[in-house]
Amino acid sequence: MLLRPLLPALLIALAQPASAQVTLDLINEYPASAVSGEADVFFADAMKRRSDGRIVVTPIPDAKSGLRSRDQLKAVTEGKFAMANSVGGTLGDEDPAFLLSSLPFVTPSVGDARALYEAAKPLYERLFAERKQKLLYVVPWPPSGIWSVVPIKDAATLKALKIRTYDKTGTEVMAKVAASAAIVSFSELNAKLEAGDINAVLSSGDGGAGRQMWKYLKNFSEVGYALPLSLASISLAAWTKLDDAGRAALEEAARETTERQWSVLTSRLAENFTRMRANGVVIDEKPPADVMAALHAAADATIADWLTRVGPEAKGVLQEFRARRAH
Repeated sequence: MLLRPLLPALLIALAQPASAQVTLDLINEYPASAVSGEADVFFADAMKRRSDGRIVVTPIPDAKSGLRSRDQLKAVTEGKFAMANSVGGTLGDEDPAFLLSSLPFVTPSVGDARALYEAAKPLYERLFAERKQKLLYVVPWPPSGIWSVVPIKDAATLKALKIRTYDKTGTEVMAKVAASAAIVSFSELNAKLEAGDINAVLSSGDGGAGRQMWKYLKNFSEVGYALPLSLASISLAAWTKLDDAGRAALEEAARETTERQWSVLTSRLAENFTRMRANGVVIDEKPPADVMAALHAAADATIADWLTRVGPEAKGVLQEFRARRAH
C-alpha cells in the first residue's frame, strides 16, 4: 500500500528517454605525446567530467585522420570531422592572420606569447566564425629552435642547412639564411630525415620529443624563434546540435584546457630538455652572435612583408602589442 503513490511517478520516469550520448571526433596531426596531443586528451577528460559522460570527445592524433594540419580546417568546415586542433601557422594560406603567433622573435617570453594571444583572440574568433567554426581552446608550444645534424657554430653552418619548417613564414625566414627551406608535415618527417632530404628541423623540443627526433638530429640550437599556438575548434553545425548544458560544458572544458596549457608551459620546456639530453642531444642555449644576427635580419624582412599582406585588424593587433611591450 505504501508503494502505490510512487507508481505513477516511477512509470513517468521510465517513460522518459535517457539523454542521448554525443560523440565528437577531434583530429590532430601531432602525436598524442606532443603538447597539443596531451591537451586534446585533457580536454576530452574535462568534457566527460563536466557533461557527466553525455558528451564523449574522441581524440584522433598523429594524422590518423589522413589529414595534415593545413587540411584540417577545411575538413571541419565541410563537416567531415566535428573538431580539429591545428597549428595556427599551417593555416596561413587560408588567411595570413593565422601566422600571427608564429611570427619570428616577436614573443621572446611565455608572458609575451600570452599577451599577444589575448590581444588577437577576437581576431581568431572571427577567422573561425567565417569558416563556420567556433574557437574553443589554444595550445601554446615551447619556443621553436633548430634541430640539426651538426652543431650550428656560425652563419656558414647555418647556410648549409636543408631545413624543415612548419609554416610559410618560417619557410621565408629560413630560405634567406639556409641552403633550402620547405614545409614538411610532422607526420612525414622521419622518412625525410632517413632519406637525407633534410638535415635540420625548425621545431620546439616538444615536437621533437614527441617524435623522438634525436634518432636523427643530435643538436638543438635554442634560438627562441617563436612560441606558436595550436588552435582547437568545433564546427558550428556540431555546436548548435548540443543543448544549452552541453554547450556550457564545452566552453568550460575549453577554458580549463587553455588555462592548463599556459600554466604547464614552463615546466614542459624543462622536462623536454631533460628528456632530450638523456637521449644524447646537445643543446646550445646561447647560439653564436652571427647566427642570431642573420636570423633576426631575415625575420625583420619577413615580418615587413607579412604586414603588407594582412588586413588592418591583424596589423593593428601586432602594432598595438609591440607598442605596449616597448613601454
